[in-house]
Amino acid sequence: MSEPPPPVIGPHSQRSQPPAPTGAPVWDGPPPSYSASLQRSPLKRIKGLPGKLSIRWRLTLTYGTMFFVAGSLLLTVMYLLLRSVLSDVRFSLEVPAGTPDTLVEIWQHQIEIQVTKLDEQILRLMVQQSALVLLGVGIFALLFGYLVAERALRPVAKMTTTARKLSESTLAHQRIDLQGPDDELKELADTFDSMLTRLNLGFDSQRRFVANASHELRTPLTINRTVLEIALSDPEASADLQALGRTLLEVNARNEKLIEGLLLLARSERELAVRKPVDVNDVAKTAVEQLTPMAERHGVTIVTDLAGAPAQGDPVLLERSVSNLVENAIKYNLPESGKVWIRTGILENSLIVQVANTGQHVPAYEVNSLFEPFRRLHADRVDSANGSGLGLSIVRAVVRAHGGDVTAVPRDGGGLVVTIRLPER
Repeated sequence: MSEPPPPVIGPHSQRSQPPAPTGAPVWDGPPPSYSASLQRSPLKRIKGLPGKLSIRWRLTLTYGTMFFVAGSLLLTVMYLLLRSVLSDVRFSLEVPAGTPDTLVEIWQHQIEIQVTKLDEQILRLMVQQSALVLLGVGIFALLFGYLVAERALRPVAKMTTTARKLSESTLAHQRIDLQGPDDELKELADTFDSMLTRLNLGFDSQRRFVANASHELRTPLTINRTVLEIALSDPEASADLQALGRTLLEVNARNEKLIEGLLLLARSERELAVRKPVDVNDVAKTAVEQLTPMAERHGVTIVTDLAGAPAQGDPVLLERSVSNLVENAIKYNLPESGKVWIRTGILENSLIVQVANTGQHVPAYEVNSLFEPFRRLHADRVDSANGSGLGLSIVRAVVRAHGGDVTAVPRDGGGLVVTIRLPER
């Protein structure tokens, strides 16, 4: 029998760097985003720059650009007007009366030179001073535009904050309730509030449906089981009747388990109603204790390596998710000689629960589909005695409801390695 992969975590190596899981894909070369950025031309990078700026900075740059364009246009008009005025003043100058004829031409030429130099100096100083003023006022306009954009986007920020706080449990009372004039932003906020009301009605309808389905589906099955058990307890029942009754009891038990799994899956995909401190170590111990008799019947040995891992969440759902992993590891194992390894601990600010098992070879392309509802490896919906195919779906729903993720990779030598990561409390 092949040995399991090296321990990823353990009580004496909670903060160590784990080796790459067996079968995990390895990237050889730079990341795709880096390679793509090298192939982009400078022009494409410049064109893609506006998409990386926030809307606040885009509004600020728009305000600043409009101000500079208007200021430059105003400066050009003032330049042309001043030049026209200076030209009119220059040609209105006349030679004083009584000036000798020999000096008139020289005097007019000198006046023309002096006036031309004075005009050029005035225009140059006017352009320089105006450009400095335009630059200074433009910088102030950018700062002012930044503040104006922040004030204009304040309702949008309020909507974003409200959306981040929303959950299934707060939909009933959490609203934006934007106050102010009836403009486009208030219309958007009111539309968003109306959408939240519709979502709340939808969640209420779903909760009522799950509660009603839980009662209406379980009651007939419970009655059927009771009737079958009474019939089987009759000593005068024939052998054929007892065989039929046992078969119907097995079918009834499987239907009860299927309905329970569907209801638990629906509950797991909703917002957590219970959040309390829980140690994943205790959850794993409880799951192992409950499933040890089943492992002994299948000839499977459970090896544990459990370290403390405090979390925040629903203890019942967490226990069910770990139990599903261990139960699947026992079911889909080697007959009479299988092993299951379960480890818990803390690694890189995450709580880790890892379950590995021996068993049949699992193709890598089949791993992700195992988390879909009613998906069973090496089985179809007719040959489904091992289960309904909801175990890993429930695990994924529970883990996501707790803000974590679950991954699986094939194990060398057969079997699967499933790892749950939860945020540390």
